[in-house]
Amino acid sequence: MIFRNTFVRRSVVLLGILVLLGIIAFFVVDDIKGGAVGAGQVKVDIIVEPGDSPAEVTENLSKNGLLKSSKYFLFLIKATRSAGKIKAGLYEINDGMDSRKILQVITEGKVKLVTFTVPEGYNNRQIGDLLVKKNLIKTRADFLNAASRTELLREFKIPANNAEGYLFPETYSVPVNFPVDKIARMMIKRFYVRLEKVPGAKELDPKKLHEIVVLASVVEREAKKNEERPLMAGVFLNRLKQDIPLESCATIQYLFDKPHPRIFEKDLKIVSPYNTYMNKGYPPGPISNPGQPSLEAALMPSKTDYLFFLLKPDGFHYFSKSFKEHAEAKKKYIDVLYE
Repeated sequence: MIFRNTFVRRSVVLLGILVLLGIIAFFVVDDIKGGAVGAGQVKVDIIVEPGDSPAEVTENLSKNGLLKSSKYFLFLIKATRSAGKIKAGLYEINDGMDSRKILQVITEGKVKLVTFTVPEGYNNRQIGDLLVKKNLIKTRADFLNAASRTELLREFKIPANNAEGYLFPETYSVPVNFPVDKIARMMIKRFYVRLEKVPGAKELDPKKLHEIVVLASVVEREAKKNEERPLMAGVFLNRLKQDIPLESCATIQYLFDKPHPRIFEKDLKIVSPYNTYMNKGYPPGPISNPGQPSLEAALMPSKTDYLFFLLKPDGFHYFSKSFKEHAEAKKKYIDVLYE
């Protein structure tokens, strides 16, 4: 009986030693065959196409010098039953990743992200150009078409033929090859999330909200200082009430493919419904995508008697109650710059 117990104990100890040796052997082999090939300074973009087999993925990684052993990587895929978990996409792999880390990245779908920032006041054309520069789309028209889809406008109850004004200016991160329709939708969703933080915005029906967005889009392109936005919105509303054209240079700038450094007298005579020097009331639609300060200003404008404003060299605006005062300010702050 004693001999049997001793034999069992020795067998258990021996088995434990064998298991321990096996574990040590695995990690030794894992380090030799599956360790990182470098220190992480070399970064490579790896594309996994839909339907790529484990062998094709392994060959691609190996060709780019990211694996110590292709056979070991294939063994790792099989041992972890990961063949069906590898996800298509663009991945940024560096040479400091070992085989297990690389496999984790491509099975969890940690695709490479592209970050882009839309400045406040960008119009849809400018956003399209920005996405082209970021290699997220091929042409500006791709984005313009996506932002004009009837289904998208209907979903968010936007009473216009495109989503200009509703594409919230902010920083976004999306995977490479992310569908442009989803980019537009994501930006519109962000607009409504931000809008919920503005007092009184929830009570607006789509038509009234659209008017607010149009006003905010003009304020966005005219204002330089946040503290002046509510006052500027008040000026435009006063002009509307008195049936005076808005006379916003920003609406003239919208007519150009790219903003001009200066507006000339001939520009004010361009025939367009967006020319608020020739036409009374709001322009046909937003002229930019306003940020939250401009949206708040349009919803909560200052009560004022001002009817005019002009930009001073210091970045602030001079506000006037009469055309005479406005003309005098123009001589003082603007005309002297071009004498």
